[in-house]
Amino acid sequence: MPIKLPSFRPRKDAYPADLWTKCPSCSEMLFNKQLDKADRVCPTCGHHFRLSAEARIALLVDERSFIEADAGLQSVDALGFVDQKPYPDRIAAAQLATGMRDAAIRGTASIDGHRVSMCVMDFAFMGGSMGAVVGEKVTRAAEQALLERIPLIIVSASGGARMQEGTFALMQLAKTVGALERLRVAGVPFISVMSDPTTGGVFASYAVLGDVNIAEPNALIGFAGARVSAGTIAQELPPGFQRSEFLFEHGFVDRVVTRRALRGEIAQLLRYLVPSPNHPAPIEGRSLFDPIGFLTSLADKVVPDMGLSDETAPRPGEGLSAAVPPARAADREATRG
Repeated sequence: MPIKLPSFRPRKDAYPADLWTKCPSCSEMLFNKQLDKADRVCPTCGHHFRLSAEARIALLVDERSFIEADAGLQSVDALGFVDQKPYPDRIAAAQLATGMRDAAIRGTASIDGHRVSMCVMDFAFMGGSMGAVVGEKVTRAAEQALLERIPLIIVSASGGARMQEGTFALMQLAKTVGALERLRVAGVPFISVMSDPTTGGVFASYAVLGDVNIAEPNALIGFAGARVSAGTIAQELPPGFQRSEFLFEHGFVDRVVTRRALRGEIAQLLRYLVPSPNHPAPIEGRSLFDPIGFLTSLADKVVPDMGLSDETAPRPGEGLSAAVPPARAADREATRG
């Protein structure tokens, strides 16, 4: 008669994903409820996990002071983009997973009693990619800050521009930068908070244009990936390249602040960064930013002096062609003949 041996269940090396999280820095297994109480910062090594937009807002603003605006904005599939799945299906899946309409939430709130205009990004929604909706929310947040003359705070967490929207996404870089330039000219402060990661088109546009640029510890911040950067310059990258501490040492970031100290740091900055009273608010919807004057001043700095003498300088009412020296004019006529 064969002997029946007792069976043993294999030992489980994995922890339930909904109960435990493994720290990528120290490999410590962290109980999710305790991790949430610690604002998703590892108590062993201090690693900062990514934070949702709602949790970020609750961490920074005064209790029940946040009033969301433009909650109904939603991306459309203007290009009919399809890769492994259609773009509308990707949006629907991200909305179901995060409970958000798009990758950013904007509104007004108060921080330590200071009223601010805010826009907070969430990396969980399609990698925090910036499409037309995110760009519009950032722009409207800046415009409201300009209209009410209150500080602007943007918390970035993004992999860059959203490829499914093509040029529509890339145009958000110019739109957001233009809005921030109007804010700067009007003397309204802008505080930029960069979390892990802040890369691509978001980094290349509004994320690094703050009057004060703050970053969380060990956050990935940069335009292109490390492998692309190393291949472009054909050199080995230094240790910690594109991390917030590296950028702070090289003057690209003003402060590296831990998550628990971030609210106090921003509140202290708001006490110093007061909108300038010497700049009037826009009148009848007209912007204080003069693009023609800006380009003219830029051209004066970049374009070298043409070296025109008094004889060849254009007279009032004459165009630039009148300022061409006689020798060049003769050459031009000979070419035409």
